[in-house]
Amino acid sequence: MKLLMLSDVYFPRVNGVSTSIASFRGALERQGHEVTLICPDYPVGQVDEPGIRRIASRGVPGDPEDRLMRYRRVLALTETLAEESFDLIHVHTPFVAHYAGLALGRRLGIPVVASYHTLFEEYLHHYVRWLPRPWLRFAARRLSVRQCRQLHALVAPSRAMAEVLVRYGVTTPLAVIPTGLALEAFARARLPGDFRARYGLPRRARLLLFVGRTAHEKNIGFLIGLLPRVLAAHPETHLVITGEGPAREALARRAEALGVADAVHFLGYLDRDGPLQAAYRAADAFVFASRTETQGLVLLEALALGTPVVSTAVMGTREVLEEGQGCLIAGEDADDFSAKVNRLLADPSLATELSRRGRAQARRWHEDARAAELAAFYRRYAGGSENTETSLR
Repeated sequence: MKLLMLSDVYFPRVNGVSTSIASFRGALERQGHEVTLICPDYPVGQVDEPGIRRIASRGVPGDPEDRLMRYRRVLALTETLAEESFDLIHVHTPFVAHYAGLALGRRLGIPVVASYHTLFEEYLHHYVRWLPRPWLRFAARRLSVRQCRQLHALVAPSRAMAEVLVRYGVTTPLAVIPTGLALEAFARARLPGDFRARYGLPRRARLLLFVGRTAHEKNIGFLIGLLPRVLAAHPETHLVITGEGPAREALARRAEALGVADAVHFLGYLDRDGPLQAAYRAADAFVFASRTETQGLVLLEALALGTPVVSTAVMGTREVLEEGQGCLIAGEDADDFSAKVNRLLADPSLATELSRRGRAQARRWHEDARAAELAAFYRRYAGGSENTETSLR
């Protein structure tokens, strides 16, 4: 098949959507499909790749990381895209990409499907603080329903996300297809030298690692709040936070207020071709407590590299995590979560066993299998036959 993807975000903007697109594109192309991606251009860090068309974009007020594609510039590609005879359009984000994708679908006479990556009702109140939270939740749900009804079909990355959409009232045909992980390539990348020395971390420190955007919805403040309990049992513990985002300054202030600033390290984004893997390998435990993940790809990355995980299991993460299979599942309760972290740090044999089982668990999520599922989903709609029943597979 010839597939056209549109997204409002892609690398060098690092997040789960970018990672998901890259994973599916690579695997689909290995399976013989042609995939073209339309996404914004970025002023810094952009790398040209075959099959990617960058669209002139502008900044998003109050959000220095993101860009908005210029809608008319996308539609100006219509004639060129028509010559390529695409079978289907796959939209990954609900902003300019959604509306441009629908317009291109009409002009090219091909189906438009979309992935619903993000639980927006849990995000908006962090960024639109001047409106009541119930209003924002209602608006997010109604917009989601309206956008979903405009599509031929939907992909949800987890059963939990699919159930949310059905609860909203979405009746568009829906399939659950999680993003996979390029296990061999991801695990193979190595960074020469010592990770701790590179970032000035004490050689004998016990390292807790968080990977992801430093955003309010990631619940990183909860992890910082655990540190006094962990430090009481393991005084040499440090929390390493990778990623960038709007909550970084607030998180630093929280660490300062709790008296643990010296034990919290913000490293910014780490490249996925060595530095990020080195962080996972150096960590004694990966800690995670986000309430809004539709899947939780970083959990798969930690498991694939044998890093024991302590995490809550909420929304999509509960489908990735299985107690004892590389992880200890904790409640969003400081006493329970810190007790599990302390147990892991105190028991080397437990850490070794979780590491072994975590690698086995991650192998179940290979991206080639997930891409084959997505290709089968495409065929149902590219051929013109539309399934009218929502499927929570």
